[in-house]
Amino acid sequence: MKLLQSLLLSVFFSLSALAHHYEAGDLHIGHPWSRETPPNAQTAAAYLTIDNRGQQDDRLLSAETPAAARVELHEHVHKDGLMSMQQVAEVRIPAGEEVKFAPNGLHLMLFSPSKHYQDGERFPLTLQFARAGKVEVEVVVQKNASPAKGHEHEHHEHEH
Repeated sequence: MKLLQSLLLSVFFSLSALAHHYEAGDLHIGHPWSRETPPNAQTAAAYLTIDNRGQQDDRLLSAETPAAARVELHEHVHKDGLMSMQQVAEVRIPAGEEVKFAPNGLHLMLFSPSKHYQDGERFPLTLQFARAGKVEVEVVVQKNASPAKGHEHEHHEHEH
């Protein structure tokens, strides 16, 4: 019985750790995550959701982390039947709406990661918003491509 209780508690806390979120004023930032990176990876990507529960728009202006040399805001664009990635200066977070950063869409591009990140590891990420200011979050690294339960998105591998 104790073994079963221990196992259930372990699963509960593991899922709780993956389903983390942050509040900053009217913004609710849900489940920052990244895929496990292969050895010698030159880039990585971080994903999350930002729900603006307020009456005014906000804008994500930049991000930084000690886990990489630099972070850029990127989006995927479909043009002439091809998908390409491009840097954007900022991301608008409309009042009353949720913006999803997900594979094949908006994402935070991390250049020159400081190490090979493995499943279960975490790293800090600072998001800079026009209205909400600086928000510190923790990114959970996941081996598989699917985020925690309740944060399902369509996922596809892509190169950077």
